[in-house]
Amino acid sequence: MSIQSQSRPDITINTLAQMKRAGEKFACLTAYDYCSAHAASEAGIEVLLVGDSLGMVIQGHDSSLPVTIEDIAYHVRCAKRGNRGALLAADLPFMSYYSETASLKNAAILMREGAHMVKLEGGAWLAETTRLLTERGIPVCAHMGLTPQSINHLGGYRVQGRDPAQGQAIIDEAKVLQQAGASVILIECVPRTLGATLTNSMDVPVIGIGAGADTDGQILVWHDLLGLYPGKTAKFVKNFLEGNTAGIQGALAEYVAQVKQGKFPDAEHSYD
Repeated sequence: MSIQSQSRPDITINTLAQMKRAGEKFACLTAYDYCSAHAASEAGIEVLLVGDSLGMVIQGHDSSLPVTIEDIAYHVRCAKRGNRGALLAADLPFMSYYSETASLKNAAILMREGAHMVKLEGGAWLAETTRLLTERGIPVCAHMGLTPQSINHLGGYRVQGRDPAQGQAIIDEAKVLQQAGASVILIECVPRTLGATLTNSMDVPVIGIGAGADTDGQILVWHDLLGLYPGKTAKFVKNFLEGNTAGIQGALAEYVAQVKQGKFPDAEHSYD
């Protein structure tokens, strides 16, 4: 039987808040099973996410929309067994938080399976849901910018917030969600200047993916970090396994190091 690593205390939402105040960056990564969760947490990843991206990288769909709450719950159970001290977040998948009743029921399912926080996609319209969950002891990560569950509405995987008015709207709505109780904001696929402005505007930690190097944390998909996904690669993706002679653990260690040093993402992997 594996014994949990004692190299660091368990990461909590308070840990992330303290790291933001101290100006210390943190690394996040998706994990969908025992082995990936174990390897990532042992490498020093602070936040693991059981993301609905599993629809593409695990199930082979062309979007995250077919993923169900049962799918996420199963992978949370698997990842929990491998996790060694990271904060374990889980996505509420498409149409699983369409009402107060559904939001509470489905978030409770994931928390009972071992999640420490749930992630929802959307803007200010999620304020009441965020407040509802937070008041009942369920930490919330609000996912903004490019929201893959709304891909049909957005018209494709496009950079968000390039228009100044749209960028300001994202910041304003993030503040609404922070006021409603969101513990973390995740911002995807926006210009790096907007990522920096948003991060500086928020009291809670901001995690970026394709949002420049100035956010408090960075997240990538496991299969992208290791160059495993055969589909189209986004600009913000970097293969840390390529050329790394230390294998998967070396790739994970290099990712953590580059995030903490502010070297990833660089200009090549960011949007102007």
